[in-house]
Amino acid sequence: MIMDMAGARWRKSTKSGNNQGDCIEVADDLPGVVGVRDSKDPNGPALVFTPIAWRAFIARVAEHV
Repeated sequence: MIMDMAGARWRKSTKSGNNQGDCIEVADDLPGVVGVRDSKDPNGPALVFTPIAWRAFIARVAEHV
């Protein structure tokens, strides 16, 4: 599926620091989806999750931090 991500507001985690772009960016302002992309390649591909799947992913990651 191809999605138009042109209107997305991308943000980096406040915990990413200043590591010269070596992190991901998340766009959670799109209707019904959460986009995730590599900050070093903003014009490259993005992964798309449902909000429920994204929250489940974040919850699992938080268990292991």
